[in-house]
Amino acid sequence: AGETPAQMFIASPAGGSESMRLMYLMAIAAAVESIDMQAAYFVPDAMIIRALLEARRRGVRIRVTVPGPHIDSEAVRLASRAQWGDLLEAGIEIAEYRPTMMHNKLLVVDGELVSVGSTNFDVRSFELNEEASLNVYSRPFAARMTAVFEADLALARPYTLADWRVRPLRERIKEAVVRPLRSQL
Repeated sequence: AGETPAQMFIASPAGGSESMRLMYLMAIAAAVESIDMQAAYFVPDAMIIRALLEARRRGVRIRVTVPGPHIDSEAVRLASRAQWGDLLEAGIEIAEYRPTMMHNKLLVVDGELVSVGSTNFDVRSFELNEEASLNVYSRPFAARMTAVFEADLALARPYTLADWRVRPLRERIKEAVVRPLRSQL
C-alpha cells in the first residue's frame, strides 16, 4: 500500500538465511556518505567488519549505537566489545545508549535507505533466528529515522579507542572466553 518503494527481507534457517546478511553487505558496500546503525546485538562477523572498514576507508561516516549499562546479555556485550578495536581505530563511531535498555534495530544508509525490523547485527539473526526487516527507500522517511537516531545518540555515551584500550583485564579475559561462542549469541 502506498507509493514508497519498500521490500521485505527475511532471515530464516528454513530458507533465505543469507538474504539479510547479503542485504547488509550490499548496503554497506554501496554507501558513499553515511551509515547510521542501532543494534541491540552488534556482533558482526569478519566479512561485515571488513565491509565496514572498507566503507570507512572510502570516507563513509559510520555511527553505531549499542546498549549501554542496560543490556539483557552480558555475553553479547563482551563478544561485541572484543571486536571494536579495529572499528574504533578506523574512525567508526560507537556510542552506548545510557538511559534504558535499547532493543532497536535500525540501519540508515546515505539518507536514502532505511532498514527496520527484528534483525540484529549478528550471525544468530542472519543464520539461526526467524527475522524480518523492512527496507524503505525514501529520503523523507530516512530523514525522520535519522532524527530518531540523533535523538537517541544524544542520550548515548561515545565509546572511544582510548576506552577500549584501557578496559580491565578481567573484561578482556571474559571476552576471550566468550569469543568462540559469537555465532551462538
